[in-house]
Amino acid sequence: MTSQLDYTLVVGLEIHVQLSTRSKLFCGCAVEFGASANSRVCPVCLGMPGVLPVMNRQAYEDSVLVASALNCKIAPFTKWDRKSYYYPDLPKNFQTTQYDLPLSYDGFIEIPIENAGPKRVRITRAHLEEDAGKNLHSSGPFSQVDLNRTGTPLLEIVTEPDLNAPAEVKALAMELQRIVRYLGVSEADMQKGHMRFEPNINLLIRKEGREYKTPITEVKNLNSFRALERSVAFETQRQLDAFCETGKTMVSGSKTTRGWDDGRQVTVLQREKEEAHDYRYFPEPDLLPVEMDAAWLKRIQSRLCELPLQKQTRFVHAYRLSPYDAGVLSADRATADFFEKTVGHGAEPKRVCNLLTQVGLKLANERDCGLVELGLTSRAVADLVLMVTRGEVSASGGNTLLEHMVTSGKRPEVLADELQLLQKSDSAELEIIVDKILQEQDKAVAEVRARGKKAKKAQGFLLGQVMQRTGGQANPQVVSELLAKKLS
Repeated sequence: MTSQLDYTLVVGLEIHVQLSTRSKLFCGCAVEFGASANSRVCPVCLGMPGVLPVMNRQAYEDSVLVASALNCKIAPFTKWDRKSYYYPDLPKNFQTTQYDLPLSYDGFIEIPIENAGPKRVRITRAHLEEDAGKNLHSSGPFSQVDLNRTGTPLLEIVTEPDLNAPAEVKALAMELQRIVRYLGVSEADMQKGHMRFEPNINLLIRKEGREYKTPITEVKNLNSFRALERSVAFETQRQLDAFCETGKTMVSGSKTTRGWDDGRQVTVLQREKEEAHDYRYFPEPDLLPVEMDAAWLKRIQSRLCELPLQKQTRFVHAYRLSPYDAGVLSADRATADFFEKTVGHGAEPKRVCNLLTQVGLKLANERDCGLVELGLTSRAVADLVLMVTRGEVSASGGNTLLEHMVTSGKRPEVLADELQLLQKSDSAELEIIVDKILQEQDKAVAEVRARGKKAKKAQGFLLGQVMQRTGGQANPQVVSELLAKKLS
């Protein structure tokens, strides 16, 4: 029975991140998603005879920046290599990559684990390479090839097998997406293929005092967090079942490559996994090695910023936000900066957080844009929050005002007056209304003064009557104080 086996899931993750450079890695062709098929190609990325590649400096610097954020050691000397294999979407019959001398190595990343704090996952290496094209299989009984993507710069990040649960694998992928977006080196839009994940999965099984390792499976080209998490979970059970049925281990079984069938929610065998010698790596003769000096590295690392997990942790401690709220705000760097600017104008952090996460981000999502693209200023949002804090408008009124600020561009105090959302806080004026309500609702008054089970409900009823009489413009806090005084 697989449910009775004592085992540990072991996962190492390979992540491919497409860098958002204007041109490809070794030629001047534009990197552009959605362009007409084979319209962004040239003799270099098509692998024509006699052409010579030229390295994209920006792609290299962006890769070093990410590697530095991942606490990697940066190699002072690296070279390019040819990785030989044939596919229709790789016209040169080799991929230009980095093999034995990658640009960075020996790093780590910390990922948030629910109810357990951050977990450290080691980074084996991060290196730069070119992408292949794309095979299309939607044109009847034959396939087509679009080579626009050929030669686009890819940063490949390889972790050690330190992940032990599907949720951890997903958390690492999400954190890497946040990091590359914070650094501004990639859009990391998985629907456009900017990030792809390939988990290497096997199990350490303990049985009758012995340990067994199942054969490693690599699941290829996953382009969503959902598919990543579910494929790892499926592989866990599949490998358990296979071990019980066949007894195959890493010694007796071969490494395999599998694909993810999202419709059936299963992995599907593709081929046996190649070993490094199968690719016939050898140094790229047409590209010079790259030498990184201290001054160049310092210039690159000057672009480092506070990373998302660090910012999230600081938001929890500095602004007393919940980990969830801090995570939502820090998911996007521009949103986090806008939040801090608003708080810097004197607005209460929790109220700012509620307004931005519950209303601002909802409006941004409806318009398919970022929060900062709504046209709001941090000063205007801070003034709105201060109006709510002073009781000039209610919390729900503040939400309404923010929506109208986005559509009209007007100041909150102007809109509050136009929309009649300013709360009445004049005690003398409200006292007259409260007295009238108490005279009219003698039954509710009696229930409050009896201090029985119905007292709280009756007092809420009286408050509601005052709010209704004033068209919702009375300050509930002032009304509550008046009711408490007169009913005591």
